[in-house]
Amino acid sequence: MPARIKIYLNEHIARINPNIYGHFAEHLGRCIYEGIWVGEDSPIPNTDGIRNDVISALKKMKPPVIRWPGGCYADDYHWEYGVGPMESRPRTVNVHWGQVIDTNEFGTHEFIKFCRMLGAEPYICGNIGSGTPKELREWVEYCNYPDDSTLARRRAKNGHPEPFKVKYWGVGNENWGCGGNLTAEEYATEYRRYSTFMFDYKDAPLFLIACGPPGNHTEWTHKFFEKLGNYRKIGGFAAHYYCGTAGSSTEYTVEQWYQLIHRASLVEDLVLQQRAIMDGYDPKRHIGLIVDEWGTWHPPAQGHNPSFLWQQNTIRDALVAGLSLDIFNRHADKVVMANIAQTINVLQAMILTEGEKMLVTPTGHVYAMYAQHQGGTSLRTAFEAESISVGNVSLFGLAGSASLKDNRIFLTVVNPHADSAVEASISLYDGSAKSASAVVLANSDIHAHNTFDALNVVEPVNISLNANGSVINHTFPSASVTAISAELG
Repeated sequence: MPARIKIYLNEHIARINPNIYGHFAEHLGRCIYEGIWVGEDSPIPNTDGIRNDVISALKKMKPPVIRWPGGCYADDYHWEYGVGPMESRPRTVNVHWGQVIDTNEFGTHEFIKFCRMLGAEPYICGNIGSGTPKELREWVEYCNYPDDSTLARRRAKNGHPEPFKVKYWGVGNENWGCGGNLTAEEYATEYRRYSTFMFDYKDAPLFLIACGPPGNHTEWTHKFFEKLGNYRKIGGFAAHYYCGTAGSSTEYTVEQWYQLIHRASLVEDLVLQQRAIMDGYDPKRHIGLIVDEWGTWHPPAQGHNPSFLWQQNTIRDALVAGLSLDIFNRHADKVVMANIAQTINVLQAMILTEGEKMLVTPTGHVYAMYAQHQGGTSLRTAFEAESISVGNVSLFGLAGSASLKDNRIFLTVVNPHADSAVEASISLYDGSAKSASAVVLANSDIHAHNTFDALNVVEPVNISLNANGSVINHTFPSASVTAISAELG
């Protein structure tokens, strides 16, 4: 019996915040240096030290916001090391990620430049682990103050007279672990202290983001908000969720294929339970739920420094990306931002580089395919497909999300079956389609991935569809991610 997908055009959930499609770039391994930054004197084509090929590839993914400089790195980062003449910047030790030298060539100005080249908003994560309230206060002033202060003059001398107007600021990172090993109550106290001295300046209001729990740790959330009390200088609360691995990045059984997809699907429990707890303290939802680190985390790849967290990226990672983004889309009334870890050369990367070579991963292709959801209205969508039994776990047979924007329906669907296509009818309730097309990312080999010798093993394919009024029929290939766009009649 064919599966059914029902899209209810008049049942709106919420606007999909574009920031759900955010990225995360940390000073870790080859994410920043070699991945983004090669320096102006590099033979690799660049603009002011930033790789041109990476910018071109990322523009197709339309990242709305990028989180930097960490991660664990953030709570040992001192911003003044990364401004001013390159030759004057100190060489510091990246204590968390291999104890390698950071030249600090990529600092605040370079990061803002990178974001502006992509049309993305910068999201700066501040240091409360080894820093001080004064240091973070001054970083905000350096970035945002428009008039004639000493720090604003310093910014101008360093090449940017106009304020950066950075809106998104994280008050620490993983402060339950590498950011200070604090309890939730201790962190709530530190959050209030540091945020008190982070000021809005003219035309630059701040959206402050607090450190949330490791995974779906409900006790941290309860204790943080209990201690925070009625203090409301807070815009977001950021959980981290890594689904980990099953097997390795490229070697896994069919059972492990399903195990990882199931683990990735559990981020929906986090969204539902964390938002429910937050609603108890913030019923009007002035504080947004954020997942600013998420993705797969495979064992270190052979031949790479294990501290650099480099991993290959297969069609399985693409399905993890698609189903996670679909979950965030379906809960657009609950999630205001999400940042996949990480943009380049680290963990579930969009892009891999090696010297002058560059490739887009299957995950990167998913981000480009899903970009049309940004800013659309999430619609209630029902999936009826035979489930998959994996041990004692039942896994969805098809899953996805739909949105409406500019008189177009946009439907994204993940078929997790390792070896079975799924025939489905897509029904539009209270509307009809006059044309439709699809982009499909699939491969018959569930281990398929792109390499520098074979760049396009996994790449999207465009196909046309027959739209017959309120019904569109399509067969979703096994192990696939599909994006369908339909113009309403």
